[in-house]
Amino acid sequence: MTISEFQAHIEAIYYEKDSRRGLDADFRWFMEEVGELARALRHRDSARLSEEFADVFAWPCTLASISGIKLEQAVQKYAHGCPKCGAAPCRCD
Repeated sequence: MTISEFQAHIEAIYYEKDSRRGLDADFRWFMEEVGELARALRHRDSARLSEEFADVFAWPCTLASISGIKLEQAVQKYAHGCPKCGAAPCRCD
């Protein structure tokens, strides 16, 4: 599944509900998911990691969709390496 396909899939599932809730509230849900991922990482809870990474990956798709951003286009910022120095791996100090 490409980034565009995943974003469209998340839109099909959640866009109506999440757009009604609003960007600010959705961002708070995203931050809650980041906290859950942090707990799973801190406790080395391998059973939860996959689920929490998936949740954390899905929320930026929702936030981008509500903001009118296509993530596949946005990530092109990194297509040629580090946006600052242009290298891969990054050579910034």
